[in-house]
Amino acid sequence: MIKDRYDVVIIGAGPAGSVAGRFAAEKGASVLIMERDREAGIPVRCAEGVSVNGIKPFIEFDKKWVAATIDAACLHSPDGEKAFMYNNGKGLVLERRIFDTELCHLAVNAGAELLMKANATGLEYTGGKISGVHFRHQGENKTIKCSLVIGADGVESRVGRWAGMKTALNLDDLDTCVQYTVSGYKGEQNVCHFYFGLDVSPGGYIWIFPKSKGVANIGIGISGHLAEVKGPKEYLDEFMDKEYPEVQTNYIVYGGVPTAWGLEKYIDDNIMLVGDAARQVNPMTGGGIVQAMIAARLAGQVAAAAVEKGDFSYSFLKQYKKDWDVKLGSIQKTMYSMKEKFMRMDDGRFNKLVQICQNIPREEFSLKRLFMESMKGDPKLMAELARAFVVSKINLKKN
Repeated sequence: MIKDRYDVVIIGAGPAGSVAGRFAAEKGASVLIMERDREAGIPVRCAEGVSVNGIKPFIEFDKKWVAATIDAACLHSPDGEKAFMYNNGKGLVLERRIFDTELCHLAVNAGAELLMKANATGLEYTGGKISGVHFRHQGENKTIKCSLVIGADGVESRVGRWAGMKTALNLDDLDTCVQYTVSGYKGEQNVCHFYFGLDVSPGGYIWIFPKSKGVANIGIGISGHLAEVKGPKEYLDEFMDKEYPEVQTNYIVYGGVPTAWGLEKYIDDNIMLVGDAARQVNPMTGGGIVQAMIAARLAGQVAAAAVEKGDFSYSFLKQYKKDWDVKLGSIQKTMYSMKEKFMRMDDGRFNKLVQICQNIPREEFSLKRLFMESMKGDPKLMAELARAFVVSKINLKKN
């Protein structure tokens, strides 16, 4: 039975919301996680790729939520050349519906409560401060009181806007994306592919993530400011007609991915945002699952500390931002600078980059090496990038 009041109410039961709820509940906070859909993980608006090392601190490996194991990435240049990258750690393609449900189970086992089909409609205020959440559930309008709201409601986050936060993104900091899940795919089951080029995916890339035998996610993300004349679906359809005319599409998803380095403000009295809602996504790749879970753990820990102390002011909650900046925030800024340069390369530069990568020995070809090669000619950014990789390795070990 859902109570009338909780210490913390979390809006959104994706990886960010469930992990935040778990870590807050583990420390004794009373937590309610609200989800507007009938279950976690739907709709799947995600390429579903993650690194093993990235998710290891948060969940015990289980084959039931793994669709494929990735050993290599293949980079395709505009002129048709390709280079394979093997030395970047093992990756996974998830079954997000199952994975997200398992994260929710962990939160519930830690003491959090979960309410499905609960659509948040606004924030309750008392004395000018947030004091609860309005929502609609089973045909009725309801309100739950709380001391702290955590918005984990994705890129479209209404929670941030309700709290008066500036969540709008410039079009060049928002990728517009389309993805097909297809049957009849005959590529390698352990290799993901990335296609670059102004005629293929301007300001972004096309990806292929294999899943079960014969099934793959094939999608595209292009920078929003370049999508006015020709949209991502047109680019993706042209690619499919050329490269994979034999496959059958059985699932289509559309969405936006934030590629900013973060929101200027995602914390205030009695409220915090986490994950896509706070723009905590790798600006370079658009990947956000691991970033969301890392941020959510920090937010959950600070939320529990706020409950223990009885202090939900901005001055106390800003510890979450400090922790995030130490963990990944500064790296996000470096990745944003890289995105600004990398995604604006012309086709000639992409062709040359893949040619260089073809000559790198297999045991030396890593994501770091790729990025370093792409940033040649910009010593300052190369130095920032090298530092970012060192810091990221240190922080992963601390997980």
